[in-house]
Amino acid sequence: MASISVPGVARLRVPVIGWVFRRFGVLALLAAGWEFVPRLGFVDATFLPPLSEVLGAWWDLARSGELWNHVEISLVRSLSGFALAIALAIPLGLLIGWYRPVAEALSPALELFRNTSALALLPVFILILGLGETSKISLIVYACSWPILLNTISGVRGVDPLLIKASVSLGLKPARLFQKVILPAAVPTVFTGVRLAGAYSILVLVAAEMVGAKAGLGYLINASQFNFAVPDMYAGILTISAIGLVFNQVLVTLERRFSTWRTT
Repeated sequence: MASISVPGVARLRVPVIGWVFRRFGVLALLAAGWEFVPRLGFVDATFLPPLSEVLGAWWDLARSGELWNHVEISLVRSLSGFALAIALAIPLGLLIGWYRPVAEALSPALELFRNTSALALLPVFILILGLGETSKISLIVYACSWPILLNTISGVRGVDPLLIKASVSLGLKPARLFQKVILPAAVPTVFTGVRLAGAYSILVLVAAEMVGAKAGLGYLINASQFNFAVPDMYAGILTISAIGLVFNQVLVTLERRFSTWRTT
């Protein structure tokens, strides 16, 4: 039986293949390099196992339930600290950005603490708050608060003065001006800080779990390294990367949701 060609379908496939290649071509090349570089002996496969072995170890961890246990514990810690940082830093940033006396009073302390690394303070948090959940979540709150706070301040102060003058000339009261003009205009910059904080929440969490934890992805990576279970270590690293990617995509979606006025 003769086949019937459909020109429209053929034309549709070419852009789709091009889109897939542009989006995932580099990742496919990296995956191929990871698979074949150790197999061809360019690096020691003991320390960098082929990707297929790492994925096999990841599947074993997932099937046994051990991976999901670590993921759940890490997510609870990370999201708790991240949510607390948002709840604290955004209102404080709005206050500092809008009221100059508050900014003048708090600026010296903010300049001192924002230049102090969260990881440098990790021993202090452990000494004061112990090895429990409080110290880990507090450290995440500290690390996440700074990008949110600074970007919120910058967002409020960066609103176009002409826009403010025009709103005032139209008769908007200060409270309505803040609600209708300042807040919407500052949202994109605030979300930039929130997305940075999302990355920090994962980064600091892993460091905290490596030092003083008996569960979590940081603990899994550290324990796998000490036990020379190298594929398990890379499986933990890949899991953290995937969580960070999903986390960032969720925040990008939320940013678009709250910034629809920019595209209308």
